[in-house]
Amino acid sequence: MSFVEYGDTIKDGDTAIVFLGHESMFPVKVQHGTVTQTKYGVIRHSTDLIGKKYGSKVTCSKGGWVFILHPTPELWTMNLPHRTQILYSTDISIITMMLELKPGSIVCESGTGSGSLSHALIRTVAPTGHLYTVEFHQQRAEKAREEFREHGVEHLVTVTNQDVCKNGFGVSNIADAVFLDIPSPWEAIGHAKSALKAAGGRMCSFSPCIEQVQRTCLALEEYGFTEINTLEILLRVYNVRTISLQIPDLGKAAEGNSSTGFDSSNPSHQGSPCANLQQGTVQFKSGVPLREVVGHTGYLTFATKS
Repeated sequence: MSFVEYGDTIKDGDTAIVFLGHESMFPVKVQHGTVTQTKYGVIRHSTDLIGKKYGSKVTCSKGGWVFILHPTPELWTMNLPHRTQILYSTDISIITMMLELKPGSIVCESGTGSGSLSHALIRTVAPTGHLYTVEFHQQRAEKAREEFREHGVEHLVTVTNQDVCKNGFGVSNIADAVFLDIPSPWEAIGHAKSALKAAGGRMCSFSPCIEQVQRTCLALEEYGFTEINTLEILLRVYNVRTISLQIPDLGKAAEGNSSTGFDSSNPSHQGSPCANLQQGTVQFKSGVPLREVVGHTGYLTFATKS
């Protein structure tokens, strides 16, 4: 099992996603002889998981059932253990696009945190690219190394435990892109410039406060970066549902029918909207926004090394 290579069969030692519903799923490490408790009953790894195909429908001990899914960076973002605040797919998608990443790209990242963005970057640059990620906190760095090893991507990532603002990324003139998610990104702009290739490259800084953005933009200008721009991504989700609206009174239905040549007795007209004029309402599908939506996450500042 690997987060960048799909496997058909669940094996001992794999990380799998137990899917109970769109709002209920969790990761599990498959181990021979282990059981996992769910609200639908027990899942026995030896008999219910190992050897089965990913995507299989598994019946639990109480008669309920779940699906076992192959992990992806998107599913991992929704289910990973939070060691820090993480980036979600809405921001990750624009970061990947604006940094112009592709297979073979070299990326420097700080800080690693819970590894949400790291997994997406690794999949994007695989199979020939590489991610150099720096984490200030020693325990978080060690946990990230462990997860990358379990997820089969350790050959695509190098984890370093150091202060990027003081010591940089540990590499020079090799990166196609740099990403910063630290409290004071302006202190690491010089190291980001040194890590980028001499021919140029892209960088991005994620900051929740506009004051951080202002200081970062001033530092980017000081170090000669160009095409500096800041944007904010807001996600608005719609529910598709059937709604009923009253038909406006535009005159007698009979007069309208005669003028348009509509014959309600004709079977071919029974399913048309005009057949419901006598009821006074019409039903149709519409998108209705959620009452509560996710608001501000952070500002994304992009720049180019000239």
